[in-house]
Amino acid sequence: MKLREIAHARTGDKGNIINISLIAYRESDYPVLVDRVTPERVSRLFAPIITAEVVRYCIPGLAALNFVLQRPARESVTRSIGLDAHGKALSFVLLDLDVDEASECD
Repeated sequence: MKLREIAHARTGDKGNIINISLIAYRESDYPVLVDRVTPERVSRLFAPIITAEVVRYCIPGLAALNFVLQRPARESVTRSIGLDAHGKALSFVLLDLDVDEASECD
């Protein structure tokens, strides 16, 4: 099962900081997010484009997780010559994560 089947995402970025919020459609799926979408897995997923370990904040009242990623300053929204330097595209990468199996951090 892909993560997008049980959650949606919102993103934002300022400079080289990317913020991805992952929100469960159903509160009952929140524990799956906490268990299977770890900071370690997200760090590995985005390793080619980030410069530091991902920080995760749990927001149980909203059935959401918030991930903070850092990319190189030269890749910031205002400095990149890339077609889409904005973090919005990265939420779709995260939503393609498989969550059938238990986290590798178990």
